[in-house]
Amino acid sequence: MTSRREFITRAGAALGAGMVARSALAALPESPSIDSAAMQPPLIPHAGRPYNPVVTLNSWTLPWRMNNGWKEFHLTAEPVEREMAPGMTARLWGYNGQSPGPTIECVEGDKVRIFVTNKLPEHTTVHWHGILLPSGMDGVGGLSQPHIPAGKTYVYEFQVNHSGTFMYHPHADEMVQMAMGMMGFLVVHPKDINFMKVDRDFCFLMSGFDIEPGTMTPRVNTMLDFNLWAWNSRVFPGIDHLVCGLGERVRVRMGNLTMTNHPIHIHGLKFEVTGTDGGWVRPEARWPEVTSDVAIGQMRAIEFDADAPGDWAMHCHKSHHTMNAMGHDVPNMIGVDQRVVQDSLRKLLPGYMMMGERGMADMGEMVMPLPDNTLPMMTGTGPFGPIEMGGMFTVLKIRENQAPDDYSDPGWYQHPPGTVAYEYKP
Repeated sequence: MTSRREFITRAGAALGAGMVARSALAALPESPSIDSAAMQPPLIPHAGRPYNPVVTLNSWTLPWRMNNGWKEFHLTAEPVEREMAPGMTARLWGYNGQSPGPTIECVEGDKVRIFVTNKLPEHTTVHWHGILLPSGMDGVGGLSQPHIPAGKTYVYEFQVNHSGTFMYHPHADEMVQMAMGMMGFLVVHPKDINFMKVDRDFCFLMSGFDIEPGTMTPRVNTMLDFNLWAWNSRVFPGIDHLVCGLGERVRVRMGNLTMTNHPIHIHGLKFEVTGTDGGWVRPEARWPEVTSDVAIGQMRAIEFDADAPGDWAMHCHKSHHTMNAMGHDVPNMIGVDQRVVQDSLRKLLPGYMMMGERGMADMGEMVMPLPDNTLPMMTGTGPFGPIEMGGMFTVLKIRENQAPDDYSDPGWYQHPPGTVAYEYKP
């Protein structure tokens, strides 16, 4: 995790060319850019109403300036390169140097002005998903506004009158632009800083990409057969751990911009759904869960008490969503003795290894040659060996002595004696 000093140093100005509708607004605010996939520290508000900031997995919060009572942000839509995990980089489209774009944070009642500069090779717009605002600021190209041409800057202005968990994404050439990674989180904090207060507040967006092994650019015409399922355009083992202190109240905000639903499951504790993109869920309407299904286009905020120390898995419960770069045409070889064939093939292909005879777990332990810029299907190593996961999987780490403002990785959990499964020996 990068320090705040490093964050400010690395956030360079990337101002976009173009015109705004009003000459008085010609002096654009900065459009900082970050290309690192490291989680940045919470952006403590320097002006305006106070709030408790969120932490975005593998990402950051967009700085703003105050201008005559308006909170001003500057988004730049542009091609980006995103490291999805060590060993693989994708050529995507995003905002301010990353996919997803930086999180936008504001407070209930704020007057918000967002400059959007288009550095894409085609027109775009921005839709503020879940925000109640004037129709002309809703961001549907051709319906509620003209498209933003390449090289131009448009301005969105509205007052946010309800708090909650939202996102932004294009409503222009949607199939291409969202498939290429254009999306970002938008959090509106309550005016009352003590309303729904938690100790840690994480957020991430779910996305799916179809990137052929050995290539870098997603195929945008794919309907269902995606091979990389990501949180904030990252896949395991590249997704940040969620680090918490024992006894803390924790919120996790999630949004789904893939082509299918995702049942998100957390081990070791129970939680409640406390918010959707429609608003906060009243306490009497909540119930305990360990899995929450997030449908296409939905936002969910879940909350729990971090009352169980340990390293706990957090993942989508669709088993093929916790794999990387799966081949959909791989034959099922379970139970087939391939040794005779393997011996023959090794005469032609030295080093050939059989796969799938005993299941797929062997692939998590093998070191196999892969095309450049391709991740293993199953990867990651824990304290007891291969974790055999990929895609939408990470670890919730709850520690007794984790300081409230410390998000650094505490390492693997040290289990008390007698609390680890062991081999039975009669």
